[in-house]
Amino acid sequence: MSDSDKYPADSGRRRFVKGVVGGAALAGVGTTGAAAINTATSSTGSGGGPTQAYAIENTGGPAPRGMPQIPIEIDDEGYIRGVWPEVQTVTQNGVDIELAITEDYKGTGVTYSQDWFQYCGVQTYDGLSPTFESDNYFRSDNGAYDWQSETYSAGDRLNVNDFDEYETWGNGIGQAGLGMPATGTWRSQDTEDTMPIQVVRSTRIEEAAQDNEWLAASTDQGVIAWLNKCTHFCCVPGYKQAASSATFGGEDGVYCQCHQSVYDPFTIVETLFTALPRPSE
Repeated sequence: MSDSDKYPADSGRRRFVKGVVGGAALAGVGTTGAAAINTATSSTGSGGGPTQAYAIENTGGPAPRGMPQIPIEIDDEGYIRGVWPEVQTVTQNGVDIELAITEDYKGTGVTYSQDWFQYCGVQTYDGLSPTFESDNYFRSDNGAYDWQSETYSAGDRLNVNDFDEYETWGNGIGQAGLGMPATGTWRSQDTEDTMPIQVVRSTRIEEAAQDNEWLAASTDQGVIAWLNKCTHFCCVPGYKQAASSATFGGEDGVYCQCHQSVYDPFTIVETLFTALPRPSE
């Protein structure tokens, strides 16, 4: 992997879930640091550059930061979809380009944009093009869990009603009852490149969203989602998928078998990193 695909450690990390700070207070955190970086960084192409995102926390291993959260919505039939930022035309370096960016996501003061996902080569994927036509529903892959492979075929939309055992689910790895997971894809239909995602439905998320503005806006019915690309060397980690994760303290987290990075899906943090620009069209 080239040096351009590696990222500096995140700074200004703030916890969301575990009651350290609230979403409203967090909206303004780190703006001084971001402004300082902007003066020394210029990006080419569409988007990219200094980016503040929200991510599931990296708690161990060599990964430099967490994996970016995908805000979600659940429709009237229970199907889960990732929210894509609003597409608009902006001027960068005197050139008009299209970007997917929502500057005040559901009144939280948080800027949510396509830059959150511009790392590990994802910035070149068709699905990350602002105008890529997608219904944005999460679709099952081949299923990393027995319940999932028994319930869905590849390409089926994930439905919250199929997570009905989320308060008790377990698979013999770590503690049962923490949350019920599934793996899938997002904005990847009819494309060569796949954007892997993971979702977990958990009472922990339900409870945290009651007192946290950001989680209330970005999760639904206890369902949280993230782009499932390890920020170390871009492998695809898994929540409660590897028995060996206990050796590295990851049995109740999201564990990457490649180099033993561990993430906590129940702690959402602010992370500052340099997003790679999407290729100019």
